[in-house]
Amino acid sequence: MSAPRFLGVTLARFRPRLLDSLKDYDRQRFASDSIAGLTVGVVALPLAMAFAIASGVKPEQGLITAVVAGFLISALGGSSVQIGGPAGAFIVIVYGIVQRYGLTNLLISTALAGLLLLAMGAFRLGALVRYMPVGIIIGFTNGIAVLIALSQVKDLLGLTIEKMPADFFSQLGAIAGHLDGFNPYALGLGAACVAILFIWPRLFGAASRLPPALLEGRTLRTAARVPGPVVALVLLTLGAMWLHLPVETIGSRFGGIPQGLPTLALPPFSWESAQQLFVPTLTIALLGAVESLLCARIADNLGTQPRHDPNQELMAQGVANMVAPLFGGIPATGTIARTVTNLRAGATSPVAGIVHALTLLAVMLVAAPLAEHIPLAVLAGILLFVAWNMGEWHEFARLRQFNLQYRTIMVGTFLLTVIFDLTVAVQVGLVLACVFFIWRMSQLFRVERMFESTPGVVVFRLYGALFFGAVAKVEGVGETVPAGTRAVVLEMHRLVSMDTSGLDALQQLHRALARQGIPLLLCDLNEQPLDLVRRSGFAALLGEHHVHPDLSSALAAVAPP
Repeated sequence: MSAPRFLGVTLARFRPRLLDSLKDYDRQRFASDSIAGLTVGVVALPLAMAFAIASGVKPEQGLITAVVAGFLISALGGSSVQIGGPAGAFIVIVYGIVQRYGLTNLLISTALAGLLLLAMGAFRLGALVRYMPVGIIIGFTNGIAVLIALSQVKDLLGLTIEKMPADFFSQLGAIAGHLDGFNPYALGLGAACVAILFIWPRLFGAASRLPPALLEGRTLRTAARVPGPVVALVLLTLGAMWLHLPVETIGSRFGGIPQGLPTLALPPFSWESAQQLFVPTLTIALLGAVESLLCARIADNLGTQPRHDPNQELMAQGVANMVAPLFGGIPATGTIARTVTNLRAGATSPVAGIVHALTLLAVMLVAAPLAEHIPLAVLAGILLFVAWNMGEWHEFARLRQFNLQYRTIMVGTFLLTVIFDLTVAVQVGLVLACVFFIWRMSQLFRVERMFESTPGVVVFRLYGALFFGAVAKVEGVGETVPAGTRAVVLEMHRLVSMDTSGLDALQQLHRALARQGIPLLLCDLNEQPLDLVRRSGFAALLGEHHVHPDLSSALAAVAPP
């Protein structure tokens, strides 16, 4: 079956990985996928609510996103084990959109971003996302981690701030202005949550200090499989209820979580809203694309499943983000922590992700009323732990090992993400990366004068890429030609590429030499420069006898009779 085409462009085929995974699917794989799906579903439960609350929306909207988008991303995606849902990377973006444009416009922006993601995947742009410089990715990831941590200080300290501002310095000012309302019980719950999350996996790991005989017990082996966030959530919620601690809970702030999914509803749409939401839509789409494909690449490196299809993954992300807002969901993407959990739990196919979504749906239908007792300080502790693990803090210590350009891009992106926003950070980071790349490539290009074996013939050898950033080095060649020169030869075997600005520089050199009655010869051109010289008509302008396959034939052509 041939690939579909649109306006002469070959589109990516829409073929979910699930279809290939179900070939030779057996009962043993289904059992492994079911266990993995149940495990990651339990892990996703507190995270989905925490991400939603931190984003400035209701906790059930995080659960809805995890159910609807998580199901669609697994069922339609191009990865075997990726888990989709609300992600920490979106917290700052979503919170800012809600504060500035309102919840309805967030839903519209998410749906439009989904449409953009679908188009990116259909037009095979998945591979382009991989070209994002690593310094920018590390910079904005660490910046987002700082902002997530800052956004949780309010609930961690139990401060009564009616509405948190969206920008960094205003948040610091709001927190500082309300420190007199500090709640020690909330801080105690949050600190206990972080402690449990750090200690729990180490109790049963290879470095555990528990007696080996104790670790062999069935009860402890079962306990070791329970995720840390669930342990912290259950124990601390029960503790807060038993001690009647005066802390804010999901129920006291949001009135609890309704059972079941909301009815399908189309958000009001207008062309004026779409124009206003252009930047938020683009931000959601680009961040979702980068985050999901990075997550899929990590999963490829950790597992033995076939490598993901980036275009199919983007199309699935697009469909998920178009459908989730119809149920009140927020932006979704691939999630690294839940995907890694899925892999380690034994997932073999997208069926595990589907089971994960169904597990969350079952919890919403059965146990939603119990969520009203969860202290917000506990969810804040979970998000602080997520922010700590999300940041690549060791990269700051390694900065001295890299050049100034990398340091500028990474630190600049980090600071701009924290102080301004992610959109500005990525835009400036990409501009800096391009400027530094142009400068480095221009430094690699050089023109060297060779030893003249033929009297009156000056030979220059070109190295690197002759492009708009390096043309100045060619423009000055004519001024170095001594009097009495009969011909100038450019040996171009080591010129790997040339753009139209480079071609224009050669034409300028040709005209400058022609005014002095000196012919210009080109020799030993590689395929790309030779093709450009011929297509542009420059070869015809010089005359075919002035373009030679090697240096010896060029020198023979201008040798004295």
